[in-house]
Amino acid sequence: MATKQKAPTTQFVCTTCGYAAPKWLGKCPDCGNFNTLQEEIVRVAEPQKIENRRGMYEMKTRAIPLSKIGYEKFDRVKSGIAEFDTVLGGGIVRGSLVLLGGDPGIGKSTLLTQVAAHLAQTHPTLYVSAEESCSQVKMRCERLGLNSDNLLLLNETCLEDIEANLGESKFVIIDSVQAIYTESMSSAAGSVGQVRECAAKLMRIAKSQNITFFIIGHVTKEGALAGPKVLEHIMDTVLYFEGQQEDNFKLLRAVKNRFGSAQEVGVFEMTDVGIKSVTNYAELFLSETRGLAAGSAITPSESGNRCMNVEIQTLISKTAYGQPRRMSLGVDYNKLVVLIAVLEKRCSIPFFSSDVYVNAMGGIKLDEPSVDLAICAALASAANDVPIDKYTAVFGEVGLTGEVRPVTYADKRVNECIKTGFKRVLLPAKNMKSCEKYKDKIELVPVQYVGQMIKALALRPNP
Repeated sequence: MATKQKAPTTQFVCTTCGYAAPKWLGKCPDCGNFNTLQEEIVRVAEPQKIENRRGMYEMKTRAIPLSKIGYEKFDRVKSGIAEFDTVLGGGIVRGSLVLLGGDPGIGKSTLLTQVAAHLAQTHPTLYVSAEESCSQVKMRCERLGLNSDNLLLLNETCLEDIEANLGESKFVIIDSVQAIYTESMSSAAGSVGQVRECAAKLMRIAKSQNITFFIIGHVTKEGALAGPKVLEHIMDTVLYFEGQQEDNFKLLRAVKNRFGSAQEVGVFEMTDVGIKSVTNYAELFLSETRGLAAGSAITPSESGNRCMNVEIQTLISKTAYGQPRRMSLGVDYNKLVVLIAVLEKRCSIPFFSSDVYVNAMGGIKLDEPSVDLAICAALASAANDVPIDKYTAVFGEVGLTGEVRPVTYADKRVNECIKTGFKRVLLPAKNMKSCEKYKDKIELVPVQYVGQMIKALALRPNP
C-alpha cells in the first residue's frame, strides 16, 4: 500500500537575523525587532546520490565540458509595440519571466493588455486578473479598441487554480504577483513568503513548459519593487515603468535583462486609445526654446543600443542662506558637486555664494561619464549668462585636473548629432581619430581641457 506523502511544513524566519520559529511571533526573540518573522516553506532535502550494487555512490547529474554544450537559439516574438520590443532586446523570448513594476495608475495593466491582445492573434494567450474582474478587463480592451476575441481571461488568485487553467497557453500575464497566493502556505497574499514561493513556482512552470510570463509587481513608496529581493533575482527581465501620472510621456527602463542590454530605455506616450511608442525624442528631451536662455547644453547620451540627444538645464541663483544649495534631477548629486569644484579650481568660475540646480529634460537619468562636459558647459553658461548655440552638442568625461577624457561610442554619438540636424560637436581630442569620417558633415571641435571648451563656446568667466 502506497504511503501518502506529507505536505511541506512551514516555519517563520526573521528577515533581520534569520531566527526560525515554528509559529508566528510579533517580536523576534533573538534580535528584538517587531513584525520581522515571515512564513517560509521547509523542504526536505532529497538525496543527490544513488547507491549502486557495489555499494558505491553515483551522482544523478554530471558536469559537462563547455565544448560539448550545444548553443540554444532564443526565438523572439514581436509584442506589437516597437519600444517595448527594443527594451526587451529585440522581442519577447519564449519561456522567459518578465517583471514589470511601476507606480499605481501609471499604465502597467494598459501596456500589458495591449501586448496580450496582439499576442492572442497568433498565440494562445491567458490574462490572469487577480485585482480586477473580467468585465473590467473587457471594458479596458473596448476602450483601447483592441480585438480580444482570442484572448482568454481568468479572474483567480490561487496559484494552483491558475496552473490548472494554463492549458495550451504560450503567453500568460499575471496582474499582479502580490495578489496571488499558494495553498501550501497559510500566510496572506502579498507577504514576503507568498511572493517568494509564487515567483519560484512560476519560474518552474515557465522553464518546464516553455511558457512566457509577464508579471506585474507593486512598488514601495521609495519606488523599489515590493517584496523580497529574490523576486528580482528569479526573473529573466526586470522593467520599471516611470513617469508622473499627469504627464503623457512615460519611460520604460530595463534594470535587468538576461537576453539583452540592461541599459535600454523605451519612450511611450499615453493617449486616449492606449500607449504608443515615441520615436521622435526631440519633443521630449529637447526644449523648443533652447539656445535662447543661458544654462542649457545638449549632449548625445548612449542608452543600451541607442543614442539620443538630451538637454541639460541649469539654474544659478544667489543663495539666501549661509550654505549654498546643490540639487540635481536625473544627474548624480556627487558628480555635480565634483564638477562644480573643477570649474571653481581650474576655470575660476565662482559658485561658493550661489545655489545650483541641474535637471535632465524628460525625466531621464544620465549616469554615464560622457555627460560631464555638457554639465560643465551648462554650468559655465548659466554662471556667465551666455547662451549656447542650439545646434551645438557637447560630450566628454571630465577629470579632477580639468582634463577631458575620451568616451565610448564617440562615432555613434556624432552620427546621432548629424541625423538630428546639429552643426557643431565638442568632443574629447582623443576621440577625434574615430570621428574624422564625419568632418565633412559636421564641425568637430576637439578639446583637451575644460578651459578649451569654455573658450570654444565663448563662455568666458567673469573678471
